[in-house]
Amino acid sequence: MNERDCHPEPFAGWHEGTFLPHQVFAGLEAPYSNLQQAKTVILPVPYDSTSEWRSGSRHGPQAIIDASQYLELYDLELDRQIYKVGISTLPQVEPLLSSPQDMIDRVYTVVKGLIQKEKFVLLLGGEHSLSLGAVRAFNEAFPALSVLQLDAHADLRNEYLGTKYGQACVMRRIFELCPISQVGVRSLSWEEKQFLRQNKLTPFYMSGLASNTDSIDQIADSLTEDVYVTLDVDVLDPSIMPAVGTPEPDGMSWRQVLDIIEGVALHKHVVGFDLMEFCPQEGPGSCAFLLAKLAYRFIGCAVPQEGQ
Repeated sequence: MNERDCHPEPFAGWHEGTFLPHQVFAGLEAPYSNLQQAKTVILPVPYDSTSEWRSGSRHGPQAIIDASQYLELYDLELDRQIYKVGISTLPQVEPLLSSPQDMIDRVYTVVKGLIQKEKFVLLLGGEHSLSLGAVRAFNEAFPALSVLQLDAHADLRNEYLGTKYGQACVMRRIFELCPISQVGVRSLSWEEKQFLRQNKLTPFYMSGLASNTDSIDQIADSLTEDVYVTLDVDVLDPSIMPAVGTPEPDGMSWRQVLDIIEGVALHKHVVGFDLMEFCPQEGPGSCAFLLAKLAYRFIGCAVPQEGQ
């Protein structure tokens, strides 16, 4: 195939406005969507090879980007036009099916390159195992990094279904790199319970969050100055987020999640963020829009505009 085949000349019927543009987060246009100028980069990774129940999180990144086209770019609560920090959307990372380790390594390589460009990375998964690649890259750049995990599950198994690098093991591998603080957990195995006890780890269990008015300050105090936030969307209650691979009852409300991420961003230096385990086919379209709005709000909390 020659260059003309790859980049065809305009043809009869071709004119500006005939074709839809490449889908980017929030439908932004240049200069706000340009990679060079943007402070924030959306990194979609459609991979879910180790999902153990309901698969389909590989479709999550595109569904969130599709839903983001309908966001209001002015955020009422923050009183900001968040997009003005610049939000560039990268093409989807091509999955490697050879092994979870290889895919984690691919994410690590991409994120490391974005960190070198001083970008705030927002990773859209895909399964939770991918977070390990991002954390590895950020831990090299910020040696005192800690990780805030919002999740219904502890994900602290040493091995599950024949691999140490699946989604059920991701926080065990991350804990081997840096400190972690777990919030919203309401389901774990006996093995994980023993691991928590042996390592003197005390999650902020969902059962204790509702009755503890000081929990946000306590969560912030449990973290180091530089923080990476990983959010498995099953931390949300199934009444508003049924579109997950492993749903658990009695989850967080929209307001609880916002209060935590806003509180942490206020007190700490948040270096990166991910939204994982969204299976759009398991719920209504409102789920994708909820996550698009959550991603946009988090950018507004963590990435300051000029002069702020």
